[in-house]
Amino acid sequence: MDPIIIAFAVLVIIVILLAIFFSFFPIGLWISAMASGVHIKIFSLVGMRIRRITPSRLVYPLIKATKAGINISINKLEAHYLAGGNVDRVINALIAAQRADIDLEFERAAAIDLAGRDVLQAVQMSVNPKVIETPVVAAIAKDGIELRAKARVTVRANIDRLVGGAGEETIIARVGEGIVTTVGSAETHKLVLENPDMISRTVLQKGLDAGTAFEILSIDIADVDVGRNIGAQLQTDQAEADKRIAQAKAEERRAMAVAHEQEMVAAVQEMRAKVVQAEAEVPLAMAEALKSGKMGVMDYYNMKNVIADTQMRDAIAGTGKSDK
Repeated sequence: MDPIIIAFAVLVIIVILLAIFFSFFPIGLWISAMASGVHIKIFSLVGMRIRRITPSRLVYPLIKATKAGINISINKLEAHYLAGGNVDRVINALIAAQRADIDLEFERAAAIDLAGRDVLQAVQMSVNPKVIETPVVAAIAKDGIELRAKARVTVRANIDRLVGGAGEETIIARVGEGIVTTVGSAETHKLVLENPDMISRTVLQKGLDAGTAFEILSIDIADVDVGRNIGAQLQTDQAEADKRIAQAKAEERRAMAVAHEQEMVAAVQEMRAKVVQAEAEVPLAMAEALKSGKMGVMDYYNMKNVIADTQMRDAIAGTGKSDK
C-alpha cells in the first residue's frame, strides 16, 4: 500500500479523534474558567456533555457571578438549568440586586424565574418603579352624570411576593373598581370634577396591593371627562315605556268598545229579524182567523182603518213611517 495513503488515513483518524476529544473535553472553556478564578474540574465539564448540557451556558454565568463577588456552586446552576430556568438571567438579577443593596438569594431568584416571571425586570422595578396606566373607566355619580376617568398607578415590585402574587391585571382591575365606587358614591359629578384627588385617596385607603406582587406608591388621576347624562336618558326611556303601555291599554279599551258595539249591532239585527219574521206570520194568522170564523170581514176592515189612521197620524207628526 502506498505510504502516502497510509499517512493520510492516519491523519484523518487523528483529526477525528481530536474532534471527539475536544467535543467531550472543552479545554478552551476550562482554561477560560481557571483564568477567571473559577475552579472547576475538567471532568465536571465532561459530565455536562454526557448529560447533554452545553457547558458554556453554565460556565460563563458562573464566571460573571464570581467576578461580581457572588459565591454560587456549579451544581446549583446545573440544577436550575435542568429544571428549565434561565441561568444567565438569574445571575444578572443577583448582580443587579447586589449593586442596589437588595437582599436576594439564589434560591429566591431561581424560584421567581421558574415561576415564569422575569426576575431581572423585577429587580429593576424594585429600583426604578413602574407606571401602569389604566384604561378609561366609566362611572356614574348619584345625579346620573357619567364620568370617564383614567389613572396612572406607580408600583414597585415586591421581591418577597413575586412567587404567588397577582400581576398588573389585578392592580388595574382593583383601581378601576375603586374609581367606580368613588364616583358612584359622590352626590354630584361636580364634586369629583372639583376634587379628583378624592378618587386617589379613596383607592389608596383600600389597600389594593394586598396579595399582589407589587407595592402601590401612588395613584394619580390623569384625566376626567364628562360623559352622557345617564339619568336623563333613563327617565326618557321610562317615559317612552310608560307611553307605550298607555297606548297599549287605550288600544285594548278601543278594541273592547268595538267588540261591544258589534255585539249590540248583532243583537239589534237579530231582533229585527225576529220582528220581520213575526210580521210575516201576521197575514197567515189573519187568514187562518178569517177561515176559521174567529174574525169577521168587518173586523178586518176596522183593523185596516185603524192602521191607516195610525199611518196618517205618523205622517202628520213627521215620523216618516209608511206602510209598505
